[in-house]
Amino acid sequence: MSDFPVNMNVRPEVEPFFDPATNTISYVVKDPNSNSCAIVDSVMDIDYAAGRITYDNADEIIAHVTEKGLKVEWLIETHVHADHLSAAPYIQSKLGGKIGIGRNITIVQDTFGKVFNEGTEFQRDGSQFDALFDDGDSYEIGGLRAFAVYTPGHTPACMTHVMGDAAFVGDTLFMPDGGSARADFPGGDAGMLYDSIQKVLSLPDQMRLFMCHDYGPNGRDIQWETTVGDEKAHNIHVGGGKTKDDFVKFRTERDAQLAMPKLIIPALQVNMRAGDIPKDKNGHPMLKVPVNAL
Repeated sequence: MSDFPVNMNVRPEVEPFFDPATNTISYVVKDPNSNSCAIVDSVMDIDYAAGRITYDNADEIIAHVTEKGLKVEWLIETHVHADHLSAAPYIQSKLGGKIGIGRNITIVQDTFGKVFNEGTEFQRDGSQFDALFDDGDSYEIGGLRAFAVYTPGHTPACMTHVMGDAAFVGDTLFMPDGGSARADFPGGDAGMLYDSIQKVLSLPDQMRLFMCHDYGPNGRDIQWETTVGDEKAHNIHVGGGKTKDDFVKFRTERDAQLAMPKLIIPALQVNMRAGDIPKDKNGHPMLKVPVNAL
């Protein structure tokens, strides 16, 4: 685990927002001692077939923040999502706050800048974001000190964000009966993902873990909160002392059977720009569909 102090005595208030269209959970995380908050992994709605963007999900979050009289300090992206579009700039335009992501966003931008044949006007230095986090970097949410922990494997820019006794793991882990996320995207690596999961599982057993996605395996209700202890004991992919070799073999074979996420084409173009929609030469919002590129 990165060398920083974990404060299990600070319990932030966590409000989840579930988006059934993408099975994404966004969070408003409030400092228990002030009105400051962070928003983690927000969702912008898209009707891909109609080419229409809406903001119902983000508006729910905005309404909650406004009703509670909260001040948004940060809009955190745990990684560049391939299955939903970020609403961070939309929320920022209404509520303020800084948009932050892991520094290796630059690797993702370089990779997919080529896939989408982006011109030189597309900056690949992460400058679309307000802050780029390195492993162990800290930031403040009112009086709550938060930490970014580098947990690659699903993507090269994945980070887990630890806020008091709560950790937001992105796609590094799923609920115990969901296992783990795929590791076959460009820059992903199953062995690296296993090591990152072990980082997360080295946190205190009582640490609350919050998922970015849940799919209700075997028909159960959607869930998004567990603990380090539960994951260590019961996670079907890594729990109970499963070895790295076993995990890599399973994950590699499993990933070879998975289809690409339905929204990967628009999501990558938007999310590598911190949630902004690309525009054509006339300034009109426009998405590309590269053929045989992914």
